[in-house]
Amino acid sequence: FENISFFQNDGWVIGKPAILLHTKDGGKTWLRVPVSPKLPGEPILITALGPDTAEMTTSAGAIYVTNNGGRNWKAQVKETIDSTLNRTISSGVSGASYFTGNIIGVIRDKNGKYLAISSRGNFFLTWQPGQEFWIPRARDTSRRIQSMGFIENDLEQGLWMSTRGGGLSFTKSQPDFDSINNFDFSSSDIKTGGYGILDVNFKNKDELWAACGGGILYSSIDGGKSWKKDDEDKVIGSLYKIKFFNSKLGFVLGSNG
Repeated sequence: FENISFFQNDGWVIGKPAILLHTKDGGKTWLRVPVSPKLPGEPILITALGPDTAEMTTSAGAIYVTNNGGRNWKAQVKETIDSTLNRTISSGVSGASYFTGNIIGVIRDKNGKYLAISSRGNFFLTWQPGQEFWIPRARDTSRRIQSMGFIENDLEQGLWMSTRGGGLSFTKSQPDFDSINNFDFSSSDIKTGGYGILDVNFKNKDELWAACGGGILYSSIDGGKSWKKDDEDKVIGSLYKIKFFNSKLGFVLGSNG
């Protein structure tokens, strides 16, 4: 299984090979929802929005919404990312001509706005409700993108971007997803010794944590201006995902269980 999402007792699970499951009773029973073989790409993200209501994203950048438990799905984007890039290849986005047709690291903020990273890390894309197409955007560094996300799960708070080799930066102001202009990022002074930063999550507006390869964690209590390495909880393997549920409860997921 790749992704799970719940809204109260209404939950969804997606996995590989393409599978979609739905529960209405908090996971006691599950119903398999048919996935069309004509679906562009594979399901990679599902978000429960209400009873029998969910939003699904595929590896080709297709976004669908269902309001009846998966019997019918309505497309939110007119074309796949591949088609958009073929149509706008003269936009000047570096690396767009090498797009392989798939995206990685699809992230949705709490208001339904999306980030997606090209599989090679050459560039990233954005989408928000009401837009017909994804907008490709150039990275502001020569290093390829490792991961991205929303600060405090909210576009209004800004974006963060990690690059190969341990680079980390934050937008200086709220990004405008309606604009085609590049976003202005500011580098953060974090020294990982070359380990890539796989995820960043905010406990609150000042305290944030970064998970790196090699099982290393870094923390900041001043909004990312300075960082401290967590030497006590180093694990064997890589740490991939940080999740805070409230100010006292959080989890870190990694390899090897």
